Amino acid sequence: MEPAELDGLGQREQLFHERVRECLICTLLFASLYIFCHFIITCFKKHTDLPAVEGDEDAAVDRIALRMCTFTLAVSLGAVLLLPFSILSNEVLLLFPQNYYIQWLNGSLIHGLWNLVFLFSNLSLVFLMPFAYFFTEAEGFAGSKKGVMARVYETVVVLVLLTLLVLGMVWVASAIADDDAVTRESLYDLWEYYLPYLYSCISLFGVLLLLVCTPVGLSRMFTVTGKLLVKPRLLEDLDEQLNCTGFEEAALSRKISAGKASCWVNLSVAMLQERFLASQSQRLALELRGQASPWQRNLGYPLAMLCLLVLTGISVLVVCFHTLELLLDDAAMPRGIEDAPLGQVSFSSFGSFGAALQVILIFYLMVSSVVGFYSSPLFVRLLPARQDTPVTKIIGNCVSLLVLSSALPVFSRTLGITRFDLLGDFGRFNWLGNFYLVFLYNMLFAALAALCLVKKFTWAVQAELIRALGLHKLSLPVTRTHQPSKLC
Repeated sequence: MEPAELDGLGQREQLFHERVRECLICTLLFASLYIFCHFIITCFKKHTDLPAVEGDEDAAVDRIALRMCTFTLAVSLGAVLLLPFSILSNEVLLLFPQNYYIQWLNGSLIHGLWNLVFLFSNLSLVFLMPFAYFFTEAEGFAGSKKGVMARVYETVVVLVLLTLLVLGMVWVASAIADDDAVTRESLYDLWEYYLPYLYSCISLFGVLLLLVCTPVGLSRMFTVTGKLLVKPRLLEDLDEQLNCTGFEEAALSRKISAGKASCWVNLSVAMLQERFLASQSQRLALELRGQASPWQRNLGYPLAMLCLLVLTGISVLVVCFHTLELLLDDAAMPRGIEDAPLGQVSFSSFGSFGAALQVILIFYLMVSSVVGFYSSPLFVRLLPARQDTPVTKIIGNCVSLLVLSSALPVFSRTLGITRFDLLGDFGRFNWLGNFYLVFLYNMLFAALAALCLVKKFTWAVQAELIRALGLHKLSLPVTRTHQPSKLC
């Protein structure tokens, strides 16, 4: 063979080995996420939904639906980790450019991960989650033999009809929005245009949902953290709460033992026992909080609140700065690129510290958006309960988390949290190039976040001052943050 042919064979063999290595890495990462998500769903699913009978039809259906939910939740977690993993990979390659042990970390791997997350997100949103929901609700066509396959046939028929309906709606909407012959012809291409266009609409909905949920979550994070941590004595009177809970528990115990009804009409003993157990658990929780060390009480709570305040302030300042930057520099607009130029330049002006701060902000905004999502009146019923969440609610939670997480890269890039450009099909969304839409989005986010924080802190400071001064014990027309339980 000629030397040129030998070189070509060597390059093809090396390329083949690189592709195999990337496939193994992607498989290992997804398997780890799948196992982790399996434990999460097992922690929240309702045990009565899965009978111990192996041959039971409902148990088989629920197992299949839960596996689809586990797959979808793993894709959601992968979408959350996608942008932080890309930013950290770039910084690692900058710090150790010639290290042998990180040669597997390259632009081809990162680009492949973005494409896989996009593909699996489409698969989960368009096929798996609708199939899982209709599969759990299906009973088989009338007159057909009962069994799992009868449910599969009914689910497939309903899913095909739903797909045709959504396809027609998207086709009509695109034809109205862009009355162009080329656009109408491209709609017939299912894989190259229809699915990316549909996912673009879903991503736009997710980004708008993040716009509403994240500012609410930023203000709710202080309340949630305050419930998890022990407050200093100045902000929380545990002795008073323990006395009130103890009195209520003793009163309920006497009523249960005497078998009498309380002040409510026809209140059964079972309801009294339920209230007694709730009061007892609250008393035990308060006793545990009272046993906290002085360091945990006087240092942990202020540090946690200070960290939340700093992260929230930095997030709002970054968005405000990016809003001004949009008016001066076209490079601030979110855009997509074909390849990831990893290891060439840092995506932050502050180097590795700035990249680490970007990753922390991305995770913080995602957690805040989830907290705000479950705090909103429209979605509070989706909040899962430990060991008591039915399969249909698990499906709803997986769909909601997938919509939020798949929009997180676009959300972070649109707000200027990071300068890492969108890879693959994530950068093909048409609305990303609309300057007025991006500018208005940044303005609305900064305004809503500032409004929620001002409203939260003004009310919180007023309530804590009233409590610290003891005014909540007086008969004054002030807002009380804690009222003792009324005993009959």
